Amino acid sequence: MGRVVKVFRTLRNHWKKSTFAACVLSYGGHWFYGKHCENVLRREACQEAREFGRKLIGPQVPLKKATVILNPAASNGKANSLFEKNAAPILHLAGVEVKIVKTDYEGQAKKLMDLMEHTDMLIVAGGDGTLQEVITGLLRRTDEESFSKTPIGFIPLGSHNTLSESLHLITDNKVRCITSATLSILKGETVPLDVLQIKSEKEQPVFALSSLRWGSFRDVAASISKYWYLGPLKTKAAHWFSTLKNWPQTRHASLSCLPPVPRPPDLPAEKPTRPNLLHRIYRRLQNYWNPTVEEPPVEPEPEQWEDRQISTLELTIRTQNRNPVKKRADDFMVLSVEPDTLSVGQFITEGTKKAKKQLECTENALKLEASACHVTLPQEGAGFYDIDNEAFEAMPVEVRLLPRKLRFFCSAERQDELAQVN
Repeated sequence: MGRVVKVFRTLRNHWKKSTFAACVLSYGGHWFYGKHCENVLRREACQEAREFGRKLIGPQVPLKKATVILNPAASNGKANSLFEKNAAPILHLAGVEVKIVKTDYEGQAKKLMDLMEHTDMLIVAGGDGTLQEVITGLLRRTDEESFSKTPIGFIPLGSHNTLSESLHLITDNKVRCITSATLSILKGETVPLDVLQIKSEKEQPVFALSSLRWGSFRDVAASISKYWYLGPLKTKAAHWFSTLKNWPQTRHASLSCLPPVPRPPDLPAEKPTRPNLLHRIYRRLQNYWNPTVEEPPVEPEPEQWEDRQISTLELTIRTQNRNPVKKRADDFMVLSVEPDTLSVGQFITEGTKKAKKQLECTENALKLEASACHVTLPQEGAGFYDIDNEAFEAMPVEVRLLPRKLRFFCSAERQDELAQVN
């Protein structure tokens, strides 16, 4: 008992050192516990992947080939380490023949897609910028019609992973997010995603899966990192400082839109069985003796463009990929025109919300549905676009929706969650 009293007396007499030691031990224990949990997640994912690798295949059946486009610079240079620790072992244990192609500079992924050969699956390991480059390079190919049928997997390794919320379970644990995304690729369930084709008169088309943003909220969001020294107040400070430099920050543009188009029926997932020999012979004889009469071609109706002048704080054009499993009667993209009547306080409040959820609109925003649109901007001072969180010089463009153009691997659990939203 005397020894216990002596220990407590020592702790009381040296309370500063005791407090510091307790903080260090608590932090160290929490850190080691987090590492232990991450190792448990990796072990469970590898055990699940090993079951895929143990499945028997025929002697003439080749291994599945996967081409990985990895951006080592993503996530502040940590992407290569994150991939090697959390994703690569899962792919190898599943018996997939993996070919890893690492990018060395910005824009290289577009060039690599021109040289890439056909593969069973294409995996993008990076963030929004890497994914946007890969999609653009893929759809610029001359054989994009056949190449776009290759299923695509997305492993979120970047600082911005907008598409991950539509394909994988939402979690703050980086290891769980990467391992679940890799396992969803092995399970093979896919969903179709729309693509935005953004074309100008001077440049080659750029393709996006999420959105195009232009306006004041976008410009302020790009400058938030400059106020890092203000900590949690940096977002509000960036919006407030921008109003001191220029207010009101109204943008003017001209829009020409096409109405939504009806969505064609889904193609059957499985090919119909081939009819027997007698039925095929009968059908050929019937076509020979009673050939079908070709109908004269019908001239397409002229497109009905609707013109509109807008005055706004921000224009956003986005796809419906936030919920790819939702059933829709029409194919369209959503144009959100933010009102230009916000006060400075409202601008700061709404801008802070948009910094966290970029595609959320204000309550009084005008929403339009269109299958294509022309955006005409003023010749000077147009600023920049954000296309899937990548900056591009703003200029007059035509934005056209390519409905269900690509297929992405998606976890079954996330599909069930999105289906309940319907």
